[in-house]
Amino acid sequence: MNYKEAISLEIFKVISNASQELSIDSYVIGGFVRDFFLKRGATKDIDIVAIGSGIDLAEKVASLLPHKPKVQVFKTYGTAMLRYKDVEIEFVGARKESYTEDSRNPEVSAGTLQDDQNRRDFTMNALALSLNASNFGDLLDPFQGIEDLENKCIKTPLNPDITYSDDPLRMMRAIRFATQLHFNIEETSLNAIHKNSKRLEIITRERIIDELNKIISSPVPSVGFLLLEQTGLLHQILPELVALKGVEEIEGQKHKDNFYHTLEVVDNISENTQDVWLRWAALLHDIGKAPTKKFSKKVGWTFHAHEFVGSKMVYKLFKRLKMPLNSKVKFVQKMVLLSSRPIVLATEVTDAAVRRLVFDAGDDIHSLMTLCEADITTKNPKKFKRYHHNFEVVRTKIKEVEERDRVRNFQPPVSGEEIMKVFNLQPCREIGQIKEAIKEAILDGKIPNEYQACFEFMLEKGKNLGFVVE
Repeated sequence: MNYKEAISLEIFKVISNASQELSIDSYVIGGFVRDFFLKRGATKDIDIVAIGSGIDLAEKVASLLPHKPKVQVFKTYGTAMLRYKDVEIEFVGARKESYTEDSRNPEVSAGTLQDDQNRRDFTMNALALSLNASNFGDLLDPFQGIEDLENKCIKTPLNPDITYSDDPLRMMRAIRFATQLHFNIEETSLNAIHKNSKRLEIITRERIIDELNKIISSPVPSVGFLLLEQTGLLHQILPELVALKGVEEIEGQKHKDNFYHTLEVVDNISENTQDVWLRWAALLHDIGKAPTKKFSKKVGWTFHAHEFVGSKMVYKLFKRLKMPLNSKVKFVQKMVLLSSRPIVLATEVTDAAVRRLVFDAGDDIHSLMTLCEADITTKNPKKFKRYHHNFEVVRTKIKEVEERDRVRNFQPPVSGEEIMKVFNLQPCREIGQIKEAIKEAILDGKIPNEYQACFEFMLEKGKNLGFVVE
């Protein structure tokens, strides 16, 4: 069967001509072909496999293109890459691979197209379309990948036990594709992931997080996290999350399963934000509940200070997984730390409490409210409606307070330098105390966030501390 529609792009004709000039065969393979049959739209990456030198083919293609794009050569891997318009095209020579037990980096040697298809992770990624003049557009599908696409099934071309043991990152990729495409992982393959889950230890944290971020960025992330937990991979990546699983009962009192609750929250928030870090905040917002869980005969199960403990755990988790220790981790920590504040506030909305919330959350106040609304997972329709109404009241109050009091990221109108000048002081602890007192008075609503009121409050506070106006 001919699939010329899939390779109707001008660049494929150029590659075909270059292949002819070099007297080598070439094929477009992998994600481009898979996504064409899935009708996923235009791809930004195209993989070309050459039965010969991929580097030579890339350089020949570049020479035939009008704008003569620069070819990036990676001799260590025998690959080359060039940009055509807004698409990255990678060229590699067909190869066969053999692995050692302690590395996912294979020994590579030249091979046939069949060898190259054998080494692919999944049948749907082994699909190839010919770019050769004699059979241009023909589909080469040795593993019934088209059938697996139609059945929405993820399978490995060869024995999954070997496929996953050789390169354990493929286990994460299987779950990522299942999450993104709403596919099922074939049972034998799923069992092999569970069997080889410990092999994930040889994969770098950066590659694991790259796949995890793709899972958490999916429309329904819980699909992936349930598979990660089911196969044992989550235990190695995020044991803090697994620790939330389960329900304990003492004297007839239970607490909810915070693992499944967390996944509901992540799915909820994914309907309202594409921000991967806000989704991470949803994923980690309750991790402090496992180490703080206690049972009291008087009040039942408690998780006192779990937000504070959880925010500390976030930093350690990011560091362990080699995730960014910059504004991203600080944002997630802040969201976890403040995650219960709007919930408590929703029961009694006071101006002072709203001012403090806006001040503490700063520019992230609306992200925090999005997280808290996603945290509503009750199945009781009346409660669900009431909780959402309460948060609407809080949002309205936040808007009113911001417009009136301007407390988001504010600094007291009276500066430390002015306090020193008025009381003729050198730098000292008391200056900070006065500034803090002004800030607290504004947040408590004792004085407005205006210069004159703050100046008069400063004079009074200074006098109380024994300072004399110069």
